[in-house]
Amino acid sequence: MKLLRRTLVAAAAAATLTMSFAALAQDIKPRLIRFGYGLNEQSNQGRASKVFADAVEKASGGKMKIRVVGASALGSDVQMQQALMGGAQEMMVGSTATLVGITKEMALWDTPFLISNAKEADILLDGPIGEKIKSKLEEKGLVGLVYWENGFRNLTNSKRPVTKMEDLDGVKLRVMQNNIYLDSFKMLGANAVPMAFSELFSALETNTVDGQENPYNTILSSKFYEVQKYLTVTNHVYSPWIMMVSKKYWDQLSKDEQKVLMDAARISRDYERKDTRDEASRAIADLRAKGMQVNELGVGEASRMRNKLTRVYAQIGANVGMDLWIQTQNELMRIRGQK
Repeated sequence: MKLLRRTLVAAAAAATLTMSFAALAQDIKPRLIRFGYGLNEQSNQGRASKVFADAVEKASGGKMKIRVVGASALGSDVQMQQALMGGAQEMMVGSTATLVGITKEMALWDTPFLISNAKEADILLDGPIGEKIKSKLEEKGLVGLVYWENGFRNLTNSKRPVTKMEDLDGVKLRVMQNNIYLDSFKMLGANAVPMAFSELFSALETNTVDGQENPYNTILSSKFYEVQKYLTVTNHVYSPWIMMVSKKYWDQLSKDEQKVLMDAARISRDYERKDTRDEASRAIADLRAKGMQVNELGVGEASRMRNKLTRVYAQIGANVGMDLWIQTQNELMRIRGQK
């Protein structure tokens, strides 16, 4: 009987020790966070995603690791947004434009000719207006961390040079899955076609669509110059990206872990904006060297387009709320009034 008792005690002690080692192993296992983005690894998105991943690992002492997955391998922006809301994916960076159906205030960033330069963009995005819009995501199951820069959007096509509004007539133009983009380009005469970015190169290659609009960096890194001849410098929309976390996942993190992600996000934002702007200044020359014919949209033509889009501006103001619309216009007047 004593032998049996000793055997049982020893077995219990061994089981307890095994459980303790298992718990310890569980404690030291790093958090693995899947971070999705749409462009390729060599793009500005890819470079900044690596900076973010490195900053997280360093700040957490290896206890948190970011697994970056580019080239839309985790799905389109819309699909990743849904995955975050459902808790099936932890993080992503993507367009604000595809969030409009989820958070209507995001439509502010789609306003044609709203932002004139990088200074205006940074102050709006990082200030009270950007924070106010970002906070609206939480009620939809998303947590916005920081805005990155996609850049000023410009037009390319394979059909003809576009130097005036009438040149857009009948051009099958891919736009993001966003009503403001659809309505704007329809009013300007184009045949606007909503399409996921992951499908775009193939659609251009097969002439399913004639053209598209994106910043120089994306045109270059996605090799659209291989299937597009004409580029028009329109700077028609300043386009941000936004880094987001699934709220279901965010709420599981400790305050310290949340701080690691937020601090690393800010580091990546500062790197990404500088990198994107430096690349954009070089990209136009690279695109010319690769055979694209580049035209500039004149000031008069840009003004004609703005006048054509007054109904879109009224629609955006109604959609985002007139208080936000007026606050934004006042802030822009303040910024532009600074010496």
